[in-house]
Amino acid sequence: MKLFTRILMFTTVFVLAGCQQDASTPATTAGTPAATPETAAPAVAAALPAGVTLVEEFDGDDRGISIPYKKYTLANGLTVVLHEDHSDPLVHVDVTYHVGSDREEPGRSGFAHFFEHMMFQGSENVGDDEHFKIVSNAGGTLNGTTNTDRTNYYETVPVNQLETVLWLEADRMGVFLDAVTQEKFEIQRETVKNERGQRVDNRPYGRALETLMQTMYPEGHPYSWPVIGWIEDLNAADLDDLKRFFLRWYGPNNATLTVGGDIDVAQTLEWVNTYFGPIPAGPEVDNLPKQPASLDGDRYVTLEDNIHLPALAMMQPTVYSFHQDEPALDAAAKILGQGQASLLYQRLVQTGRAVQASVNHACKELACEMWFIVIQNPASGESLAEMEAAVRETIAEFAERPVSEDDLTKFKADFEAGRVFGLQSVAGKVSTLAAFETFTGSPAGIGEEIDRYLSVTTEDVQRVFDKYIDGKPAVVLSIVPNGKPELAAAEQNFNIGERDIPETFEDEGQPLALRPVSDTFDRSIRPTPGVNPSVELPPIGDVTLANGVRLLAVPNDETPTVTIRAVFDMGLRDEPPGKAGLTALTSSLMGEATQSKSAAEFAEAMERIGARVYVSPGMYETTVTLNTLAKHLDTAIPLFMERIMEPAFTEEDFARVKQQTIEGLMQNRKTPEGLASRAIGAVLDGPDNPLSYPVSGLPHTVETITLDDVKAYYAAHVPTHLTGVTVSSSLPQERVVAAVEPLAQLEVTEAAREPLADRPAIEGRTVYLVDKEGAAQSSIRTGQHGLPYDALGDYYRAGLANFVLGGTFSSRVNLNLREDKGYTYGARTGFSGGPELGSFRFSAEVNKDATAASVTEVLNELQAYDESGMTPEDFDYMRSAIGQRDALQYETPGRKLGLLDNILRYDLPLDYRSQQNAILQETDRDMLNALASRLIDPDNMAIVIVGDESSIREEIEALGMPIVELDEDGYVIGE
Repeated sequence: MKLFTRILMFTTVFVLAGCQQDASTPATTAGTPAATPETAAPAVAAALPAGVTLVEEFDGDDRGISIPYKKYTLANGLTVVLHEDHSDPLVHVDVTYHVGSDREEPGRSGFAHFFEHMMFQGSENVGDDEHFKIVSNAGGTLNGTTNTDRTNYYETVPVNQLETVLWLEADRMGVFLDAVTQEKFEIQRETVKNERGQRVDNRPYGRALETLMQTMYPEGHPYSWPVIGWIEDLNAADLDDLKRFFLRWYGPNNATLTVGGDIDVAQTLEWVNTYFGPIPAGPEVDNLPKQPASLDGDRYVTLEDNIHLPALAMMQPTVYSFHQDEPALDAAAKILGQGQASLLYQRLVQTGRAVQASVNHACKELACEMWFIVIQNPASGESLAEMEAAVRETIAEFAERPVSEDDLTKFKADFEAGRVFGLQSVAGKVSTLAAFETFTGSPAGIGEEIDRYLSVTTEDVQRVFDKYIDGKPAVVLSIVPNGKPELAAAEQNFNIGERDIPETFEDEGQPLALRPVSDTFDRSIRPTPGVNPSVELPPIGDVTLANGVRLLAVPNDETPTVTIRAVFDMGLRDEPPGKAGLTALTSSLMGEATQSKSAAEFAEAMERIGARVYVSPGMYETTVTLNTLAKHLDTAIPLFMERIMEPAFTEEDFARVKQQTIEGLMQNRKTPEGLASRAIGAVLDGPDNPLSYPVSGLPHTVETITLDDVKAYYAAHVPTHLTGVTVSSSLPQERVVAAVEPLAQLEVTEAAREPLADRPAIEGRTVYLVDKEGAAQSSIRTGQHGLPYDALGDYYRAGLANFVLGGTFSSRVNLNLREDKGYTYGARTGFSGGPELGSFRFSAEVNKDATAASVTEVLNELQAYDESGMTPEDFDYMRSAIGQRDALQYETPGRKLGLLDNILRYDLPLDYRSQQNAILQETDRDMLNALASRLIDPDNMAIVIVGDESSIREEIEALGMPIVELDEDGYVIGE
């Protein structure tokens, strides 16, 4: 389960340092109160199951973006929203409870998120972890999320599994508590604490969000504590506390069940009424009052953290979700600091003063905030105080600069495109309906939302800016390296103070207000799924362009959109010795100025049509991807070609992007995961193998790269090494082929590559230790050499063999380390392979006190699997899970393009997925067990551990394995 946040996270900047940040897509719950659709005729309502009432029905409208639905209520208060979409044989089920961390009490923080974990631990008729296994076995996916305002649980499954999913969700809504044990409670408490360690305490800037919220909101405000909770509250909670939380908030009358996909409405209602109807209603739930923050002056606070780059976060209170001023405030945020043309980006990032600078208007149910985030570039020599001054200068500039119609054209086009692209999946449509119903009382809000956003005027934007932003107090947080509080923007003038935790709670010791379910059927009988849906591979157009380049295209009828991807043979594999990161740096510079436009001018041209162009580097390829609404294709194609063919590669852009990249890589060294990834690559492939490096390189390798290197590298690969084009489009294939004619005119040649050097041998078990002083967790990676990619051979079969070992949530390693021991938030194993090399690896972030114990457990699991392999039950589970998941594989344009990319990369048959399914059915258990035994060698395994050496060295030594110390770049210390 993932922890929800709608705030721009600091660490995302450094996934690929130097790349531009995308303008944020308006959140699912943004907008205004929904329109009220017409109510269905009484004749329709009369045919409904007993206890089911039709509330409203919506068939869509002429806005161009709408989601038809029918809304019902059950007698117990459960709201049911159904959406028919017969384009793919799948369904998405979402159960949203209107309870988030905002319903918690001081001293009981984290309960909503903790309970999300507990809801996957079985119910009266579903065993421990069986929820995951049943859905996976059905070929589906599932998860849950918690945020400040709601908790949801969702599954996407082939359509024949719908009744099973409804049975599962009803079982944990109605008969959950008897299955909750003290042992499960304790294990999940440790899992949540590990999640906090991984996502918050062990991550640079991880504690910034909770510090800001404590400063912005007074103690006791529902947003003054983090969603994941305080450790002391988690430690103090007992099992009855969690049960009371469930009984208070998890009634059907506080939930919305939304089902979308290839459904029969009448049959779905029958199942819903059968499984959910007998569940008694819970206590009445009233909406919380809106509670925007109020500041009487600027509040300066300082947070010391394990970071390389000092950062500044400035936050101002505004309104709340669905307030009439929210769209105009979103527009102001975009103009101020979203994209390369925005005011703050131009002032700070374009000039090299900051690594990142952005503005976001973040809205939640009770309150919104305007965020200004700046990550300082130490190379500029400027201070956080100067960064704060720059933010305030930008606010002053906005106040003096009239908002133009062009500003709003770009904002509205971006909003429209974001909404359209967000509806490309059934899951996107269902989650949108669920959110509007939960927060407005009607699912039909998207159309009204669009009207409100597209009707924003320049006067609206100026008015809300003057009212909420200009000259108004702010929280100003300085995040500085440990031991350097003097780097803060200003002296701290606000003290968060000690938490006031009640000694006792009103309900403490009170008996549980249980609500037993009275059924007229046997709820313990799991439904029998119908026949697996027949899934056809999407029709693939295979065209050769005039220059011999292959174009693969699939239709996309869900939304009026086009995605075009040009693929070039240019990746880490092609980088000269000592120049690791050259591909990424070249890609970043391709996203800057062109020969005819500045970076800002190019960004503005794309924003006016709501389109995006991404340049993405990889191991063997660099891709340039265009996303656009179909109606703007003719305008977008010339910009797409300009991005590919006319990079300016200016000295100014190069110096800035290179410095940003180096600073980002230095920051990445503060994360154990980043260090572990580099270390395991260096150990398995050799530290100087081009494929062993991170895509962005290492600080010392990027430092050696010159502008001439970039220009020569680009000239050698683009456009001459264009290897293919992939397309997903709502337009006819001939229309798209005609549109990409400029690509067909490029002169291309085949890339040539020298063989790679031999990889170092992995003999015996050796621990490779990287010291990460003060790390709250240890990052563990194990690895050995494996097979290169082969879609129809032993590599594919190896993935089947690994499935129950470490390829799914209910795999052996994850159940052991997470569910049984509580050592980690997640653990997995897997085979990975490319055109030349492959490996088998394990990965997990674990409690540092369990570092050695985790290594022992992993090796024991590998040894047991090597010796015994999968059981007949394991084999049946694997074959069922993988065999049924095709219904989900090709729904969205992104998934379809992934299929095309693989076909193109490895020159695969167009029906290779059908051939894989045949292999799945033909391969027996003995063959897979023999293959696993041959390919998984626990006696010869490299074991990388990144952690606080002073805390973990002694227990690692007790393992009795040789220990080799590596530096941060993956090289053996002393060599």
